Amino acid sequence: MPFSFRRTFKKTATQISILCLIALPLSAVHSAGVQVKPYKAVYASEWDLGFSLSGEAVRQLQQIESGWQLSLNASAMVASLSESSKLRFTPEGVEPQSYRYQRKVLGKKRRAELDFDWQNSLVSNPISDTPQQMEIPLGTLDKLSYQLQLRLDLINKRDKLEYQVADGDRLKTYRFIHEGEETVETALGNFQAVKLRRDRGSDSKRETWIWFAPELNYQLVKLLQTETDGKSYSLVIKALN
Repeated sequence: MPFSFRRTFKKTATQISILCLIALPLSAVHSAGVQVKPYKAVYASEWDLGFSLSGEAVRQLQQIESGWQLSLNASAMVASLSESSKLRFTPEGVEPQSYRYQRKVLGKKRRAELDFDWQNSLVSNPISDTPQQMEIPLGTLDKLSYQLQLRLDLINKRDKLEYQVADGDRLKTYRFIHEGEETVETALGNFQAVKLRRDRGSDSKRETWIWFAPELNYQLVKLLQTETDGKSYSLVIKALN
């Protein structure tokens, strides 16, 4: 059904939001279930807010009482990001339960919350003055949990990398295209990595590339994003536990 969320987050200073594209080190998915291991990955980030800015992003996957939680905490001199997705694993893949997002860039704050009701196939925004709901198809993901499903699909050698994502005030389709392999230099060493590009459509001037290392069970080792104004933003892995 048509609906509109309060725009608690819009197209933003993507210098921070691109951090959300980091993926996870997981065991392979099996038809009868999923094996995952808690982990912590650290990335060095470089971006431009009109001046050069360096920072660090820490991504963790933890087992909690209600299932699992994937979280991201990033900070730099004038920016910070906290993002989390509570989820569980089914034979079909990742199933998000709730999503929370808070960001501060140059003193400007934004936040978002989503709650998933799978019994009724609905997602809602509980922080709106008039909470509203949207009908969603089976398999819908949030802006953090889809990255986990992308990694699982790479591990399982799936060719079609396409996801329905509850993104802002609507349901969007995220598609990724294989662009061969490249060697990526990192603080952990050099890795022959699979290169993917997000397909934003022929009219989009924004571009995003991500590199996954099969040697690290398809861990994301690098990200590069260019904006319509020509600025570029990147992430490179530097530690993995």
